[in-house]
Amino acid sequence: MKIAMDGTYKDNDLSHVVAADKAHVWHHLIQHKGFETTDPRIIVEGKGMRVWDQHGKEHLDAVSGGVWTVNVGYGRESIANAVRDQLIKLNFFSGAAGSIPSAIFAEKLMEKMPGMSRIYYANSGSEANEKAFKMIRQIAHKRYGGKKTKILYRDRDYHGGTIGTMSAGGQDQRVEHYGPLAPDFIRVPHCLEYRAQWDVENYGERAAEAIEEVILREGPDTVGGLCLEPVTAGGGVIVPPDGYWQKVQEICRKYDILLHIDEVVCGLGRTGTWFGYQHYGIEPDFVTMAKGVASGYAAIGCCVTTERVFEMFKDDVDDPLNYFRDISTFGGCTAGPAAALENMRIIEDESLLDNTVAMGDRMLGNLQALMEKHRVIGDVRGKGLFLGAELVADRSSKEPVTEKQVGAVVAASNAQGVIIGAMNRSVPGFNNVLCFSPALIATPDDIDQITDAVDNALTKVFG
Repeated sequence: MKIAMDGTYKDNDLSHVVAADKAHVWHHLIQHKGFETTDPRIIVEGKGMRVWDQHGKEHLDAVSGGVWTVNVGYGRESIANAVRDQLIKLNFFSGAAGSIPSAIFAEKLMEKMPGMSRIYYANSGSEANEKAFKMIRQIAHKRYGGKKTKILYRDRDYHGGTIGTMSAGGQDQRVEHYGPLAPDFIRVPHCLEYRAQWDVENYGERAAEAIEEVILREGPDTVGGLCLEPVTAGGGVIVPPDGYWQKVQEICRKYDILLHIDEVVCGLGRTGTWFGYQHYGIEPDFVTMAKGVASGYAAIGCCVTTERVFEMFKDDVDDPLNYFRDISTFGGCTAGPAAALENMRIIEDESLLDNTVAMGDRMLGNLQALMEKHRVIGDVRGKGLFLGAELVADRSSKEPVTEKQVGAVVAASNAQGVIIGAMNRSVPGFNNVLCFSPALIATPDDIDQITDAVDNALTKVFG
């Protein structure tokens, strides 16, 4: 074996890396049968917006690490150094105690989230969402006699890969074969106006009223929480219509339901604000985040709450079960908050929120121009550097193209050295949306290269 114990290697060692990968690594979201005749892609290096594979081919990454994560780009030495320095000083201690980076990051984060005040550290977005679900359930037992245990979630939304978060999963193909799922998770309708479920003038308000109808059907005294993405991500990049969020907030307050916003994808600048919910003037009870919080330089998940929620777990000290009896082992790792602090500094110092708005507008304009050229594009939508293009076989009927055709577009873009994303095995019959989430550092040339590649790919696949 030619790879050194410190993990370094020479170019001629990569054949061994590929062989080791094929023999031992179980990749995410991949049918491995294909690796019997082809090699997996190994990403060897990244810098800025670009990555290089085992063949030395350069790729422009238009999906921030494949899953909306590397918000400030690759090769940030200052983040790596911040993590290194912190790990030498103190790498880990249980979250039952504090640490310097966890305290300082919490303080800095709360400055960006008026109305929120407490952070519970975890190691992933799935785990952060699990914490919120557990808090809602514990509050139901503490304050409502165990009645308000039901948690509502939305069709097409995604909240994680654990059994609990899959129980709140609005993407049927992602949960198929993993049941039975946890009880008392109740689905509400999606709010994608392009796939309208009601013929009304104010679609946003009507979609929110559909949530109220579910609450009334289930019984308001049984519903404790509502978990929603501010902008639906893997379910098709769905931006809620005007009036939706304001009505959702009103409904939650009317029925004493805790509002949980899942910012795992949208958080830390993806939509042009620190958090997606901040576009809409709402006041959530829980905000969960991961991914872009540290731009993938270290694992971190956060469940953020209001002081009101926090106080519910300390108001009866005579009850030995009153506090939140939970632990996340790697919520005690200091690498996450150390990386998150430097990640936040970069976003601020480099004005990346402003850049996200500007480059998002440019990309949206480019995609809208492609609609004029390619009738296969039925709808373009998004916010900031978080965009989607829905592909249809016919604009009048809005019949979706096949998932295979979408995959061909992704492959054709890849062949040009531009990595784009797409829905896959998520919503039966509607895995027809191309997804774009370039890093917040994107330049005009990067944006144009991405949309030029999409233009060429659509021409190759559809003519």
